[in-house]
Amino acid sequence: MHPIRVTNLKKFYKKFSHKHKFLTLKSAFIDRTLFADLADSERFEALKGVSFDVKDGTTISIIGENGSGKSTLLKILAGISKPTSGEIVTNGRISALIELGAGFHPEISGRENIFINGIILGLTRKKIQEKYDDIVRFAELEDFIDNPVKSYSSGMYMRLGFSIATNVDPDILLIDEVLAVGDASFVPKCLDKINEFKRQGKTIIFVSHDLSTVERISDEVIWLKNGRIEMQGYPKRVVDAYLEYIGKKDEKKAEEKHEEEEKEAEESQAQEKRWGSQEIEINNVKMMDGAGKEKYIYKPDEPLTVSFDVVSHIDETDFAFGLGIFNTGGICCYGTNTVMESYTSQNIAGKGTVTIRIPALNLVNGTYFLDVAVHKRDGFPFDYHHFQYTFHVVSNHRDVGVLRVAHEWEFSKNIQMGKKEAPAEDDAEG
Repeated sequence: MHPIRVTNLKKFYKKFSHKHKFLTLKSAFIDRTLFADLADSERFEALKGVSFDVKDGTTISIIGENGSGKSTLLKILAGISKPTSGEIVTNGRISALIELGAGFHPEISGRENIFINGIILGLTRKKIQEKYDDIVRFAELEDFIDNPVKSYSSGMYMRLGFSIATNVDPDILLIDEVLAVGDASFVPKCLDKINEFKRQGKTIIFVSHDLSTVERISDEVIWLKNGRIEMQGYPKRVVDAYLEYIGKKDEKKAEEKHEEEEKEAEESQAQEKRWGSQEIEINNVKMMDGAGKEKYIYKPDEPLTVSFDVVSHIDETDFAFGLGIFNTGGICCYGTNTVMESYTSQNIAGKGTVTIRIPALNLVNGTYFLDVAVHKRDGFPFDYHHFQYTFHVVSNHRDVGVLRVAHEWEFSKNIQMGKKEAPAEDDAEG
């Protein structure tokens, strides 16, 4: 028997407009107009016919963009919300950690909330008393358990909620994105508890944007997109497909943003972003990958090629080309020019092209600005483009600073160190 079976699940929400401003819930039911008279434009379909089975003792993660229907699905599984249509069958005690603070009464103490939540989940007062010390100890709230929960921080809320949810001996555990607000030191304890549940053969439904954790703990992954199941199956296969989709979407957004920025730059010709005598001009600045395809999102080890057209309205022998890369704080991450690199200018006239190839960016996560310039050897500007072009570096690495310096760690035999498996760099494109 499957602990969870979902068949053609649909969930509609009404969009409140001026036309239905005074429609009450009572009148809607009496007149049967709650959804029946709504045009497609007047209702939001959070779930559009979702069907899946969960095998006993498996961990299934649900991923997807914000608004894809993940939290709506989990609320229906928990019994907090009802579907508009479709069927859901669950077998076993369900414990849910969905919304931060949900199920807690803010005016009463943590101790009293433990007993109230335990009773709601079907435990007797005696059983709750037996588990009380374990719940408080796991939540690390011994000094605060008699304080009203309205005085708790978001991390304390999460610790107490997770501890209650996992200590009431559920058959099915539902966990939403609340781990994201947990204390950094407490999240590993939560993941250890989830792994303990897996070893005990419990069924777990996990919603998260942390794709490395999803891959690590899941037996199967469901990717929700616009209220429908886009893909379901082996975790790495589904996560890779999702990252590829997000990467392409972000690439498109970056390209559109780049086009808008170029258009704005061309229209404004703002003095602070472009200056110089214009006797020699730079136009058509492009950023490309190693194959010559325009690209504005890179991984740290990927090559960057910068190319621009040059038009000289004079016959000139004194000139140099420069390039600078800046982060959003205005710090110069790298800068060079042909004078620094011992090139000697000889002559320029008419139209030409300049190309700079960088084999690997080696920058940390972030947004960067590109400066390009043509000037005399003493710095007199012909055409200087400042902060007009942007690109992004996306990576699973967690370095800080500016530069990704190649390195490795080494420890003597008396120092014992473990290491988590790092996500593949190919997964960074999202």
